[in-house]
Amino acid sequence: MNRPSLLAVRTLIVLAVAAAAIGAITVASGMAPRPSSGPHVFPADASSECISCHGIKELAVTLPSKEVLHLYVDPATIASSVHGGKLECTDCHRDLTSYPHPPRQFDNLRSFRISQYELCQRCHFANYTKTLDSVHFNKLSQGVSNSPVCTDCHGAHNIAPPDQPHSQISKTCSACHRQVYETYIQSVHGAALVQDNPDVPVCTNCHRVHDIQNPLTAEFRVQSVQLCSTCHSDKEMMSKYGISTQVTATYLKSFHGMSVSLSGERGEKREIAEPVCTDCHGTHDIKNVSSAASPIIKENLVTTCQKCHPGASANFPTSWIGHYEPSLQKEPAVFLIRWFYKLLIPFIIGGLLVHILLDLWRVITNRERR
Repeated sequence: MNRPSLLAVRTLIVLAVAAAAIGAITVASGMAPRPSSGPHVFPADASSECISCHGIKELAVTLPSKEVLHLYVDPATIASSVHGGKLECTDCHRDLTSYPHPPRQFDNLRSFRISQYELCQRCHFANYTKTLDSVHFNKLSQGVSNSPVCTDCHGAHNIAPPDQPHSQISKTCSACHRQVYETYIQSVHGAALVQDNPDVPVCTNCHRVHDIQNPLTAEFRVQSVQLCSTCHSDKEMMSKYGISTQVTATYLKSFHGMSVSLSGERGEKREIAEPVCTDCHGTHDIKNVSSAASPIIKENLVTTCQKCHPGASANFPTSWIGHYEPSLQKEPAVFLIRWFYKLLIPFIIGGLLVHILLDLWRVITNRERR
């Protein structure tokens, strides 16, 4: 090929790319060009054609809000995502199967992003329907536009496994709940999470994933005991840290636990006055029970009790032996007294029954003699 021919080919390529970029920008701003020979329909494997325009880094459009919507898509980012090599562009963008694209108008970036998250439901319908029952969707339906949608948590073209590493889950939530995250990261759970401990509960362990409920409701408060029990009744997990697995059992045997349990069984949605785990231990700020800042350490326990019992004296907490079953090593006096009554009561009742049977035998034998 001679030099003039090579120059002509290069010129045609540059013009083609420029025309594609201009067309994409005008489409994104709601003004699609008018083709002279009708729209070009993309083939099934359209991604390579899409990238011919969207692979241009400068491709962007300014929205009416003066915000810039960047239309550049990095092919390497898509390839490394969970969808890389599995989906074509048009599998998600099913309304953009031809060029020029149909005109669409968005006032700002947020309205654009909200419109796009509906694309996820085609493949992830089960999880999508769960979000409809979440506190996030409830706020979104009320017009709170900054409520998170699928792409806010999972990303768009850069979707990665949400739990790799384990700490990534809470970091994702921190994008909106930064203050809560900062408190949590200083807690006994958060401090272990920083060290990549896989046993540590993250946000979704307590608040669930797609069907996140309002944690301020009476129903959530009652259910919080079972939430904590999920980990703290796991013998294999708790044995690693020397933590008693009797926390739920001992709590439910107490007056507090019995009242809360009864409310849960009845399905009551009233605000219960009895304390649950978080009232004594905290919520996102849970400390190690041996920490000086722990609300249940001996020096702080009276103050904790006084939140519900204003007149509690220094001796008030001594009636509580903690989340441990009495033993010869732990509260031996309570252990021995309990066993004393376990033996005494059956002995008394057994003796009473023997006495009654002997008396009946005497009455029967006396009548036979007469």
